[in-house]
Amino acid sequence: MLYSLLYNLHDWFSPLNVFRYITFRTALAVITAMLVTFILGPWVIRRLRRLSVTQQIRDDGPQTHVDKAGTPTMGGVLIVISILITILLWGDLRNTYIWVMIVSLTGFGAIGFTDDYLKVVRKNPKGLRACYKFGAQIFLALIIGMFLYMDPKDPYADVLSIPFFKKWLFDLGWFYIPFSIVVIIGASNAVNLTDGIDGLAIGLVGIAVLANGALVYISGHKGLAQYLHVLYLPGTGELTVFCGAMLGASLGFLWYNAYPADVFMGDVGSLGLGGALGTLAVITKHEIVLAVVGGIFVIETLSVVLQVASFKLTGKRIFRMAPIHHHFELKGWPEPKVIVRFWIVGIMLALLSLATLKVR
Repeated sequence: MLYSLLYNLHDWFSPLNVFRYITFRTALAVITAMLVTFILGPWVIRRLRRLSVTQQIRDDGPQTHVDKAGTPTMGGVLIVISILITILLWGDLRNTYIWVMIVSLTGFGAIGFTDDYLKVVRKNPKGLRACYKFGAQIFLALIIGMFLYMDPKDPYADVLSIPFFKKWLFDLGWFYIPFSIVVIIGASNAVNLTDGIDGLAIGLVGIAVLANGALVYISGHKGLAQYLHVLYLPGTGELTVFCGAMLGASLGFLWYNAYPADVFMGDVGSLGLGGALGTLAVITKHEIVLAVVGGIFVIETLSVVLQVASFKLTGKRIFRMAPIHHHFELKGWPEPKVIVRFWIVGIMLALLSLATLKVR
């Protein structure tokens, strides 16, 4: 909106021509989203506390988390609002992919909001029934997957790209639609499972978005894509601005969510951000790279799957508690140490994902 207004005036004031550069608007997006989060954060936290929208701690959780009871939750609303305001200001709203990302972020965020509302406000400990929750996720992911599959502008709409190999492209045909559904829903719920201790999930989201932003920019830049043997996807470069907005909102929220947290993002934030990451990967054909850069999210999810499967089949647990970050807490690691060490691994995985650009 503001981008279109300012850029249209560049004929009368040439310095405004700078707004046509994606890198410039991405930098503005990072700063804007951070500022919006910083400014609105205290008001949102006070409002949530006044409305008694506070976290309920499970009895079977780590005892060190008892002190977290009463901390405001559903702070993910702040993240979603910050991203949307930023995109409306600096994004090119004529770009179809921007709207796909907006639908994904707000759609999955709305599902998480409903679940949080039922748990926290309506005092229903089970929240949104699993069949409704996953049904809504599948429906939303199906709409996104079908839209992208039928996109006439995308020559690789049904192609799966394998990192580290420049010519390994697999045409999945119509099967790409269910594949994209698995990627989007998997990413959404993986971030949700990781959001169990202060600042862990939002920090990892920031790391993943930073790496993905670089990959997205290259995919949308014809010269760089050809040089690095990456699929050139016209129009996707604009998503770099969306990545900038997500990064800025993540950093801004981390200010309030860092240990000890003043606010939790709840499902509205974790499902929304995870769904956006999954959708971003599907649009830019970086589905497998997402599994690398978001390796911690994958490990957290696998730890839950293995724990449940082991207990049902053998009656024994593999970990002291799942997701795995709780396992390390029960082993005696202080919460800040778990967070920072997981971030370090996340950074290493992000660098590995970027290495796929040269090893082709």
